[in-house]
Amino acid sequence: MKIALTVNGRVRRLELDPRTALLDALREHLHLTGTKKGCDHGQCGACTVLINGRRINSCLTLAVMHEGDEIVTIEGLGAPGAPHPLQAAFVEHDAFQCGYCTPGQICSAVGMLTEVKDGWPSHVTIDVASPRVELTDAEIRERMSGNICRCAAYPNIVAAIRDVAERGRR
Repeated sequence: MKIALTVNGRVRRLELDPRTALLDALREHLHLTGTKKGCDHGQCGACTVLINGRRINSCLTLAVMHEGDEIVTIEGLGAPGAPHPLQAAFVEHDAFQCGYCTPGQICSAVGMLTEVKDGWPSHVTIDVASPRVELTDAEIRERMSGNICRCAAYPNIVAAIRDVAERGRR
């Protein structure tokens, strides 16, 4: 099947089996290997990318479903000389060890901060009727719970996200 995907602001034309997961299209066909294949079952979050600004596990969706969508991977968030604020904060706070989960963590954090800005409550939000969500450590941990770090860098991941949220950087 011939499709055109908009990835990191660039239209990419592919011919794929319609059963190809978005993750495999990104990694194997477009050679964007920042997005990682962890569990391939939507349980670890290593494959998280942004679709139209919302975070999604790319292993659980088919590439053909995203024609016309804006897909952003870790490669599209920043550049070597100008990292995204979350990329810079992860480095500043040493929010990774092996780094395997880091692209998914960062993409998820970008989407999560947008959800907070838009007032979306989580399971731990104290006042779900409030239009403003207070971003506590518990909120960050709950909202990032779909992204697993086997090295257990969670305190530093939370600190990096808090730093970006408090500085209003995104």
